[in-house]
Amino acid sequence: MRSEGKKNSGSTFDGSRGTRNPFGVMDVPTPDDEEVSAFAAGVKLEGTASDENAEAWGTESDGDRNDTIEGRWSSRWNGGADPTIPGDSKGKWKSGRGELTTAGERVYLLFDWHDGVRKGLIDARRVSAKGLVGKYINLTDPQIVRPWVGLVVSNQRIDGKWPGGRLDFRR
Repeated sequence: MRSEGKKNSGSTFDGSRGTRNPFGVMDVPTPDDEEVSAFAAGVKLEGTASDENAEAWGTESDGDRNDTIEGRWSSRWNGGADPTIPGDSKGKWKSGRGELTTAGERVYLLFDWHDGVRKGLIDARRVSAKGLVGKYINLTDPQIVRPWVGLVVSNQRIDGKWPGGRLDFRR
């Protein structure tokens, strides 16, 4: 799931692509708005061993990267039914791949599911050493935009929540 073009390492706007995000895809609208703040105020992620994201499930090959959160990840989400997936329900996990890159205090996660057919982008701000707060956009259906809160438990695990359920990443 490598993006095309150069990584945006410094600024939050890349004029050559016309986007804030380093992947050159549609930007998440207003990733730091009041809806995000209100949602984040009610979310508590603790990164415990009993969390549903604690057990290893990822398949992406950057699992040996202990020095950074950047790179390839496995992604999964639940809490909503994807009408393009036959037999899907809110409780079922939708799995895929992801790629994480940073630009200043911003963290960008481009991810997919349904065998790469569906794609999303998270644009989050670091609010602490391990805390991420932002929003995601469904790039396949851009009317779907939701707040997201993440906790970087380690360079192998990011626990995440959106209003409908979970949106997690593992290596």
